[in-house]
Amino acid sequence: MSVEDSLRSVREEKVRQMVQEGVLPYPSGFRRDRSTGELSASFGQIATEDLEKSTERFSLAGRVVSLRDFGKSCFAHLQDEAGRLQIYLQKNSLGEADYRRFKAWVDIGDIVGVTGGLFRTRTGELTLRVDTWRMLSKAVRTLPEKFHGLKDVELRYRKRYLDLIANPSVQEVFRTRARTLGFIRRFFDDRGFLEVETPMMHPIPGGASARPFTTHHHALDQTLYLRIAPELYLKRLLVGGLGKVYELNKNFRNEGLSTRHNPEFTMIEFYEAHADYERFMSLTESLVCGLLLELRGTWVLPYQGVELDFTPPWKRLSVLRSLQEVGGFAAADLGEESRLRTLCRDAGMQNLDGKSGGELLAELFEETVEAHLKQPTFITHYPVEVSPLARASDTCKGVVDRFELFVGGREVANGFSELNDPAEQRRRFQKQAEKVRQGDETAQRMDEDFLEALEFGMPPAAGEGIGIDRLVMILTDCPSIRDVILFPQMRPETGST
Repeated sequence: MSVEDSLRSVREEKVRQMVQEGVLPYPSGFRRDRSTGELSASFGQIATEDLEKSTERFSLAGRVVSLRDFGKSCFAHLQDEAGRLQIYLQKNSLGEADYRRFKAWVDIGDIVGVTGGLFRTRTGELTLRVDTWRMLSKAVRTLPEKFHGLKDVELRYRKRYLDLIANPSVQEVFRTRARTLGFIRRFFDDRGFLEVETPMMHPIPGGASARPFTTHHHALDQTLYLRIAPELYLKRLLVGGLGKVYELNKNFRNEGLSTRHNPEFTMIEFYEAHADYERFMSLTESLVCGLLLELRGTWVLPYQGVELDFTPPWKRLSVLRSLQEVGGFAAADLGEESRLRTLCRDAGMQNLDGKSGGELLAELFEETVEAHLKQPTFITHYPVEVSPLARASDTCKGVVDRFELFVGGREVANGFSELNDPAEQRRRFQKQAEKVRQGDETAQRMDEDFLEALEFGMPPAAGEGIGIDRLVMILTDCPSIRDVILFPQMRPETGST
């Protein structure tokens, strides 16, 4: 028997002992009237003598995360969602039977409820003197060795509940995530946007260039796809007369795992009739800067050793200009396809056959420029070949009215003036469909229903998607997307089925 199995057997025996003595190891009905954080905030600065005079009693519940036995007394720390607080149990005040049971049954990891008054120890620590206690949930598994500050990254991601117990700072990451979503909702609600919900399962994958997950609806005998983006449905709503809409949405893309990518991720997409991409760049600045002031109180914050300055206005560069200023390429080389192809090969890029000049420009940008865009930067005027849903520029041939926001060397947002010409959209879809026939699983498919909607007339509009996960990474100084997703997708463990 392994050590872990042996320890579990001991704890399971304690459960049986409790039952034999008529004590429920998993009861219901305990009501706490304070959290550890509330007690610390309200009484942490109260003088020791004033605490001794008080007769007020409090009920507290939490997980035992430390335990020190001194024979006729013992100290423990209880941890809940608001923090942790020390408790003190003494044989004389608690009673011999209850004290014996606590020492015999309670282990680190158990969840207990306690009631008592507050005092301060000789070391000055605020402590609850327990006069009654109750087992609320007996943990039959032991917490990992040295669970305080759990470091095993693989274990933290696979068993997030242990991570949350061991590392209180992780809880703060997800509280920040929740506050971020709350702020974003208020931001758009206050500006007259309507929150909507669109389908998760699509008959045709569209709205982005990505490989979809495939499923099957048995009642309809129909192949469906988990959505890779809600864009085409949200634009149908513009056709229907909803002038401002947004959706906080889950998307699914059947692609690789990395510090930047999870197959399931969260975005906000928003659309506004009679707006353009220039307006949405300004709107994005207002959104992010407002969020930073709300959550951090500043426009300057550290991220992975770099001080990011979000003070508006943010830098704006076209794709071509960024390749020259950041990538160091000559304008003449970027304008000639054969020389451009050579630059791509020199950068180590492969599988270039059949790619157009616009596609090569976009890939060269991703390979050589993107990682260097640490400070907030809008990259604009993407080639039309890589932007099948965006409106072509009226002033610059071969590019579209589109921007992407980069922060910390990664894309955070993508927006553009929407293409609302149904004939041009059909031509773009046809080019994408040819790529599908050639084996490109990420290319977009022909969507006749969406084209029919456009033929009824969609107003000029702008749309944008912002990656919530990557935004929270920046706010919390987390290096990996798995740090900000409670249950990230993981590769199967060796030997698992």
